[in-house]
Amino acid sequence: MTHTPGTGVPDGLVFVPLGGTGEIGMNLNLYGFQGRWLMVDLGITFGNETTPGIDVMMPDPAFIEDRLDALDGIVITHAHEDHLGAVTYLWPWIRKPVYASPFAAAFLRVKLEEEGLQNEVPLHEIPLGSRFSVGPFDIEMIGTTHSIPEPNALAIRTAAGNVLHTADWKFDPAPQIGAAADKEALRRLGDEGVLAMVGDSTNIFAQEHSGSEGDVRAALIEVVGRNTTGQVAVACFASNVARMESVAVAARENGRHAVLVGRSLYRMNDTARRCGYLGDLPAFLSEEEAAELPADKVLYVCTGSQGEPRAALPRIAGGSHRSVRLGEGDTVIFSSRIIPGNERSIFTMQNRLAEAGVEIITARDAPIHVSGHPSRPEVEEMYRLVRPRVAVPVHGESLHLREHARVAQGCGVEHTILIGDGDVLRLDADPPRVVDQAQTGLLGLDGERLVPMSSQILRDRRRMMNNGAATVTLVLNGKGGLVSEPIVTARGLLDPDEDREDLDTLIRQIRTAVNQLDRRALDDDDTVVDRTRRAVGRFFRGSQNRRPVTDIHVVRVA
Repeated sequence: MTHTPGTGVPDGLVFVPLGGTGEIGMNLNLYGFQGRWLMVDLGITFGNETTPGIDVMMPDPAFIEDRLDALDGIVITHAHEDHLGAVTYLWPWIRKPVYASPFAAAFLRVKLEEEGLQNEVPLHEIPLGSRFSVGPFDIEMIGTTHSIPEPNALAIRTAAGNVLHTADWKFDPAPQIGAAADKEALRRLGDEGVLAMVGDSTNIFAQEHSGSEGDVRAALIEVVGRNTTGQVAVACFASNVARMESVAVAARENGRHAVLVGRSLYRMNDTARRCGYLGDLPAFLSEEEAAELPADKVLYVCTGSQGEPRAALPRIAGGSHRSVRLGEGDTVIFSSRIIPGNERSIFTMQNRLAEAGVEIITARDAPIHVSGHPSRPEVEEMYRLVRPRVAVPVHGESLHLREHARVAQGCGVEHTILIGDGDVLRLDADPPRVVDQAQTGLLGLDGERLVPMSSQILRDRRRMMNNGAATVTLVLNGKGGLVSEPIVTARGLLDPDEDREDLDTLIRQIRTAVNQLDRRALDDDDTVVDRTRRAVGRFFRGSQNRRPVTDIHVVRVA
């Protein structure tokens, strides 16, 4: 990773988001105090059709790489990929201790083993609800609820004041797995005095309570029971262990056996059981065991609710799964939401299922999904408990952050600060304000290497995806004349068989451009390449309104 040195460490207590503020995902946050740094979360996001060849993206940690001697550790708030997924990719550069709750630590160990890092990373397992120190930061993990076990808000105490970093949270009165949020600990922190709350904005536009996993469980039992003769499959997020348990309970209550279909579900099931969860459930059946059962005795728990092409349900819908087939008389229940940007892949998958005769049930049809993030009423309750002097909305796009700021102001918070990735916010200033800018950027996993998303490699790849690629080879003799016709390939632009006339026109225009050069120009490869590239560009702009990536090769023969 290439980077340039950033700014110095400001005085006082500062907060610096490098990812996750102004966007959802890729969380990487820094707190600075007394010349020392604390990192909170180190997450990823996933690529899409706009990032060809890049399946995983993460914040560029260049700013803190320049300050590694002052970084005391990394605290993980919970086990979602957008909060810990980058540890395995970036730890070899950062090489600092990692602190996490038992479940997040167990999940991270699995990921570290997959990368051969299990004996290198100093991973400290922090008991739930306990306090520990990282450099000058006194940290208390305060249990909340979310769509994964053991989510934690962090009470970060310093001599300059206390900060509540909420991470992802909600107030679920019946979370099914784990305890309800520790509101008493939050109230005590508020009584102690809170300088700033750095808070989740994801679900701020929802006007009603986000709902309870307990209600989802009851709804799933009822919905699964509607199909009494065929197979049933439920698609959900693999990390939602409470949902996995709810689906298994719904299967049991309806005389069915639950079957896991998808690698990430197996990994999450194993992690949960090692941490003492799911103990009241029998073991999930394998796909092979399920094949021996009647259709009305099976319930498949599937990955792929977002239409991810390599996940289980999209392969089932496409008829390419090795052992699971769904058709007339079967039901697929989507116990999930549509993540923005995934609409096309989800609807394509659902249409394929419908064409096969499968009945589809979504959260529009029954209350079978709830958000893991706080709605407006829950955010307002959090402000009443904590009573911070400063509100810093994070974990959301600009619309979410601004709405969160309005809610905080309505709750009587003295200072509400809107910031973005890279802003260095001094929390203990009067008034709190942005005092500097930190270097930010994105890295993409390109095969086995990390590359800046702004790199020429990826710019060319995106351009080729949208505009095609043209390659021209010119063979010139010793006098600079063309020995043969220019050799042209135009991938994604011209079909050699169907577009022969256009291809001949392009070749003529290239030949004309080269022949118009004088002898001195013909002896200079750069001039020949430039003139040819301009001829190719003019042709495709005029005929297709495209700007392809163009490579020109000049070969000289005696």
